[in-house]
Amino acid sequence: MTIPRFLVPVLRVVRSFYFLVGGAFLVWMLVFDANDLGKQFDIYRKYQDLLSEKQYYLDNIETVKSDRAELMSSPALLEKFAREKYLMKRPGEDLFIMVPEDAASK
Repeated sequence: MTIPRFLVPVLRVVRSFYFLVGGAFLVWMLVFDANDLGKQFDIYRKYQDLLSEKQYYLDNIETVKSDRAELMSSPALLEKFAREKYLMKRPGEDLFIMVPEDAASK
């Protein structure tokens, strides 16, 4: 069996020491290294998730700032918020909390 003439230079390059060492290096770096392609992909995906979380929290911060500014502007709204959210009461008042049966059994 004879090798076609146009493949002889290609085979000479493929069998060279530098090509084999370079190929082995690439395989090692892409598959066996501590920072292989799979881990790099996982890190990139985690980075994208963190960026989306960052945007969510930045948007949420703006909402909280506007709510806080609104609450601090009016003592009546602040009192209403404290009564509803933290179940606060004035001295001498009685506080009755209505809990639905479904929520009480859980």
